[in-house]
Amino acid sequence: MTTEEKNVSGWQPVLRVMACGREWILERAADMESLWEAMTEFTEDERLPYWTELWPSSLVLADWLHEQRARLQGSFCLDLGCGIGLTALVGQWLGANVIGMDYEPEALRYARLNAEHNGIPQPFWVVMDWRKPAVRRHSLRFIWGGDIMYEQRFAAPVLDFLDYALADDGVAWIAEPSRSVYDVFRTALVNRRWSGKCVWEKSIPALYPQERPVPVRIWEIRK
Repeated sequence: MTTEEKNVSGWQPVLRVMACGREWILERAADMESLWEAMTEFTEDERLPYWTELWPSSLVLADWLHEQRARLQGSFCLDLGCGIGLTALVGQWLGANVIGMDYEPEALRYARLNAEHNGIPQPFWVVMDWRKPAVRRHSLRFIWGGDIMYEQRFAAPVLDFLDYALADDGVAWIAEPSRSVYDVFRTALVNRRWSGKCVWEKSIPALYPQERPVPVRIWEIRK
């Protein structure tokens, strides 16, 4: 793929974005409208096709991982809700041993393709529900996620997952676009006597036209 493709609705099935000082080619579902129309019912989990979007938080998180590249070398890491794979690929490119997990198998199909498009050794891609961890307890040095905290109901299961999977000296990085819902997660951290602090802030233009850049914060979380 040498040119960016675009269908008649304006949806771009192939994105070319800059992060970590290089270009990344990211393929995703060709027709977003069809994904939405295929949803005939809404359950408790909803399973909305948010995975096919590339969010500003992921781009900022990718640059943050690049800043932390010396720490990531050789470490066992997990991308929590990797979607089409950008930040999992960045971690793998930087020398980490990355598990890229997502709830949706279709997301991982594109993530695998994107590793090929960008010449990155394949991370270990796994379909996983964060409520049912399929990793060893306290085995991960770093866990990260981009814009995963967009509903209040996610706060408890995400923190439960971190409590289960993060090594005793491990660190989690959550990138979020200054959503008020993140305050619920911060309260849960305090209640469980975890520490969480903002370690980086960056405003980034959205992929789609809007009035202001998106302010993204990186939170570092420890036991």
